[in-house]
Amino acid sequence: MINRFLTTIEQALQQSRETIKRYYRQRIIVESKADASPVTEADRTVESQIRQIISQRHPDHGIIGEEHGSKQNLAAYKWVIDPIDGTKSFISGMPTFGTLIGLTHHNRPKLGVIDMPILDECWVGIMGEKTTHNGKTCHVSHVKQLAQATLYCTEPEMFDTPQLDKFEQLSRLVYLRRFGGDCYSYGLLASGQIDLVVEGSLHYYDIMALIPVVEGAGGVITDWQGNMLEEGWDGLVVAAATPELHQAALHLLNSH
Repeated sequence: MINRFLTTIEQALQQSRETIKRYYRQRIIVESKADASPVTEADRTVESQIRQIISQRHPDHGIIGEEHGSKQNLAAYKWVIDPIDGTKSFISGMPTFGTLIGLTHHNRPKLGVIDMPILDECWVGIMGEKTTHNGKTCHVSHVKQLAQATLYCTEPEMFDTPQLDKFEQLSRLVYLRRFGGDCYSYGLLASGQIDLVVEGSLHYYDIMALIPVVEGAGGVITDWQGNMLEEGWDGLVVAAATPELHQAALHLLNSH
């Protein structure tokens, strides 16, 4: 069964990579969605292509996508798609955006893929199995202390004022803090290159593909309270290389 799902993903990614490369660093129209986030023809086209392949191969499955909404939302299996995670990077010519394809079963993550079409990197996570990076098994770092951790976040605008205050407190305790990355940060975490990702304002389609990747590499990913990530959560995320580092981050983020 899993192999059939992986074949679906590979077919979808072959097409999405070609489409994205055709639009990348070209002059394209950028529109603003209701939440003021940018969207392009590339986002919509890639998601349509992925949805078509899924619908052809798995007509009884549900689909949730950033650009084209939900289909068959009561299905046991649901695909969760973010065609271009990091549209701001995409439209400014930065290669650190990716395509996210996840699959849930009874609303729990089953597998997920982070595909970086320009960088030619791909992480595949399957629940109960070890995550791979470009076909080779990868693993998170062994960092347990904040003072040794490299922390990433896409942008400080992800937080409201109280959340940003907590993030700044955390940042003062880590070894290194950097911004940018979008989904790429979670791939780097899975490969042991960075140790901690703390973000906010994320959506269901931003995160479901990331969970199997991070957990399959030995990492921990939850909300700021330590709860599992599921539809309707508050958009806050802590992903860490080790349980000890995760607990240290949670302790600070929830301190008064």
